[in-house]
Amino acid sequence: MNTGHGLSSIEQVPVIDLEAEEKVLIDQIYGACSRFGFFQVVNHGINADLIDRYREQCREFFEGLDLKHKRASKRSADNARGFFDDELTKQRRDWKEALDGGMPFSRDWALPDRDPLNAGLDGYNQFPSTAILPHFRDTFVEYFQACEKLSDRLAVLMARALGAHGDEALVRDLRAHHTSYLRTNFYPMCPNENNNSIDSPLGISPHNDAGFLTVLLQDNDCHSLQVYLRETDEWSTVHPLPNALTINTGDMAQVWSNGRYQAPSHRVLTNPNQVRYSAPFFYNPGYETWVQPLQATDSGIEEPDFYHPILWGYFRAARFAGDFTDLGIEIQISDYETSRVDSSPHRQLQKVFVREGWCRRPFSADAYRELLKITQCP
Repeated sequence: MNTGHGLSSIEQVPVIDLEAEEKVLIDQIYGACSRFGFFQVVNHGINADLIDRYREQCREFFEGLDLKHKRASKRSADNARGFFDDELTKQRRDWKEALDGGMPFSRDWALPDRDPLNAGLDGYNQFPSTAILPHFRDTFVEYFQACEKLSDRLAVLMARALGAHGDEALVRDLRAHHTSYLRTNFYPMCPNENNNSIDSPLGISPHNDAGFLTVLLQDNDCHSLQVYLRETDEWSTVHPLPNALTINTGDMAQVWSNGRYQAPSHRVLTNPNQVRYSAPFFYNPGYETWVQPLQATDSGIEEPDFYHPILWGYFRAARFAGDFTDLGIEIQISDYETSRVDSSPHRQLQKVFVREGWCRRPFSADAYRELLKITQCP
């Protein structure tokens, strides 16, 4: 793999108009998900005014509040939601600040965020006080729900593109039990003068998204997101179109499609001259959902499963523990490949995870370390 910061001009990610006929959409989505794993959508149905209002609230939080007020909402080892400026990606610290909030465990946005019924595996939401930012939470929830609706539609199209029905089991589960979260990233200017060198700091190091799909809102004038193109072994910059959203498939979509869809590696470069904002909405399965390869295709030809079933709650917990503290090698879907000669410890760990009931209560990085000790996992 070419690991430098060079760009590719050979390929650009596809642009899909969601007002096109469904047959056209299905063909385009299959091509984009199977070849690139990245595409942009226009006419997506999310109001431009809502996007502008959400962007403004994010600017007020990151650039309008001092660090003391931002850290009042700081996430912790036992709560994955809130503000952070110390995340690790592939055991390398990111050059960014971020705020995570997600679907309440009660699925009721009207309940107070810290109500005990909202304390699920990912913890509970921590938003800035309404005394400081009176419109932040309401705007967040409105934008979250718009992304939720768009993601549901995209999941149906992705299923139909594989020859499955739009109400296929995992699609139904996503609609009813998804555990999605919305992250806002703020990338300050990076003073590093060697931004084009291989040793330069990165906004986010190369990684795949863990969930089913991601809906990304990003600045139009700062082109820092890059996707790795396997066909050419190059990094290609994603140039966001005005009023477009960027979509990428995640690890769970790759497993569910039995490898037909690709979860692409991507990264974010730093910029010495301007700040950058982005807001990825991670559309994730239910915590108790077992994600496994889909076999219902139009061809009727059975294929061997390339992956063992994955418990989403365990996979998510392991990823968060790795984001919060350095545990060595980060969990990957390759740990579940059926072609592996050795048996991955994660298949045993997720059984312990279920037995201990972790899908139904807050999890922590400390608990994950203890889980590793129990199974003598390196």
